[in-house]
Amino acid sequence: MKLSFRQVHLDFHTSECIDGIGAKFDKKQFQEMLKLGHVSSITVFSKCHHGWAYHPSDANEMHPGLKFDLLKAQIEAAHEIGVKTPVYLSAGVDEKLCTKHPEWKTIVKDPWGNFVIFDPFCVGYHELCLNTPYLEMLLAQIKEVCERYDADGIFLDIVGEKECYCPACMAEMQRRGWDPLDRENARKLAKEVYANYTRRVRETIDSVKPGLPVFHNGGHIIVGRRDLAYANTHLEMESLPTGGWGYDHFPMSVAYCRNFGLEMLGMTGKFHTAWGEFGGFKHKNALRYEVALSMANGAKCSIGDQLHPSGEMSSATYALIGAAYKEAEEKEAWCDDVDAITDIGVLSVEAFTKERIHPDNIATEGANRMLLEGHYLYDILDMESDFNRYKVIILPDKIPMTEELKSKLDAFVMGGGKILASGHSGIASGKMVYDLGCTYEGPSAYQPAYVVPSVPLANMDPGTYVIYQEGHRVQPTGLELAKREASYFNRGLGHFCSHQHTPNSGVTEGSAITVGSQGAYISWSVFTEYREKASLILRDLVCATLDTLLGDDKTLKVGLPAQGVTTLMEQKGQNRLVHHLLYATPVKRGNGIEVIEDIVPIYNIDVTLRPGKTVKKIYLAPQMTEIPFKQQDGCVSYTVEKVDNHQMVVLEY
Repeated sequence: MKLSFRQVHLDFHTSECIDGIGAKFDKKQFQEMLKLGHVSSITVFSKCHHGWAYHPSDANEMHPGLKFDLLKAQIEAAHEIGVKTPVYLSAGVDEKLCTKHPEWKTIVKDPWGNFVIFDPFCVGYHELCLNTPYLEMLLAQIKEVCERYDADGIFLDIVGEKECYCPACMAEMQRRGWDPLDRENARKLAKEVYANYTRRVRETIDSVKPGLPVFHNGGHIIVGRRDLAYANTHLEMESLPTGGWGYDHFPMSVAYCRNFGLEMLGMTGKFHTAWGEFGGFKHKNALRYEVALSMANGAKCSIGDQLHPSGEMSSATYALIGAAYKEAEEKEAWCDDVDAITDIGVLSVEAFTKERIHPDNIATEGANRMLLEGHYLYDILDMESDFNRYKVIILPDKIPMTEELKSKLDAFVMGGGKILASGHSGIASGKMVYDLGCTYEGPSAYQPAYVVPSVPLANMDPGTYVIYQEGHRVQPTGLELAKREASYFNRGLGHFCSHQHTPNSGVTEGSAITVGSQGAYISWSVFTEYREKASLILRDLVCATLDTLLGDDKTLKVGLPAQGVTTLMEQKGQNRLVHHLLYATPVKRGNGIEVIEDIVPIYNIDVTLRPGKTVKKIYLAPQMTEIPFKQQDGCVSYTVEKVDNHQMVVLEY
């Protein structure tokens, strides 16, 4: 299955309190907007969160304000101009049914262990449990769409493994003899319920249209749960930077998902904030950057919009989308059927917590941000990943040394791979598991403490720098890149100095960073700290450590500013590498909304690349302008004269 590069996800959650639904829908205007937006696929609605169908239905009820088959009209109009039409059904939310069957609502526990069912008078949606008769109704709705409409796929929203304590789930746990108050039992049942739902959906679709694409959206692809990912025919990575995901989430998510062998869409939105914002528009430069970022990471693109209840498409929206998709259309030939070239694998903490939101997960987020700013080529890994594809494996801060992990790492280091461990990672039973250039002595008594680098750093002068996160005492047995220094004392009641903490005491407390025969160790939670404090010394120390481990085997060196992003993709069928360079600067405005407005061109970016192949020709794409290069000792060097948002450099071999 091949996805379209330029998709729009056309939300249409429309209250029964509004009349005249679709009254201004016009086939010609609909088609003109799709052309203006350079759209090649558009997800249209069968059923919304309010629970209404947007077509005549025996399995559901048509919206009371709708007088014709809107879904059919949209599909026929789009297909007439060669645009695909996946069909959307809200699966986890159906407000109409919630009012009729409140006993089907999902009941969850809050962090304090209290049962929570949403207030029936709250302004918003309520979720339904798929372990109730609602599932059969949903399956009938899906089947009806497959039978009656020429859908190019099915998109099912607001689903996932939900720990539920509704009457049906409580009764099922009691029937099995499980204590329903034990959260682990609720989790076990949630897995079964969701697996049954995805299986039944696949069977239902295949009974009518075998192999029709389907995606189950939960807002995030959980690292370490490939079973959930493979319940889909493809992946749509929802990640609206302005809507709370931020500009770090998508690069981290796609660095994990691109190794599954599935087609992918990076889903952003045209909104200034997030879903459901009528009249909200981001700057066209933001959308240009977000679309380019998807393509540079091996994904295709999806932009969220919301149709006005009248059915009239917004010309301002599709002019905005078209600014990004016109460029995307010109680049597609160099972005399809690609494999990422990477040096580093980051073992995600989420692969062990198995939760989307967990306090330990921020260690992976910190590592992701450092590697982006340091312009390294990397993937995000879980325990099913092939470690042997990488030169360095990073174990950020909170990775437990399980027997399974040790077995994989043993094989990795035997093959010559290097480990970079930090904080609690790399330690088991009070000892360093691998030769990372030090012996372990125990937790440090000082927080904060200080680091004194002995290696030259890119942006920082020699000095003594504060480190805030909890640390560990280690003694060097190999190369020492930095020492650890104690403060005078920890801050406490009646025992403090200055506004924040005491200065360094001048007393060395062992090593801060060491390098041994099997890798390196950083003796505090450096990635967590970078996620929280963003101190440049942290990034420069990690980059110096990685460069020591990679040595001459580093694939790519590029002179981008810190906010620049770079990736390297291979199109094996075309015998070429595609080097992507991007540059934009997100800023926070309002209540923490990350915004891109200005795209400032940058110039004369020097690149040194170790391609592992003899390069015959290098040119800029899509401009098709050849550029000069030098090839010596296995390295290719060239200069990119200008990067204006996104530039591709193609190396033919």
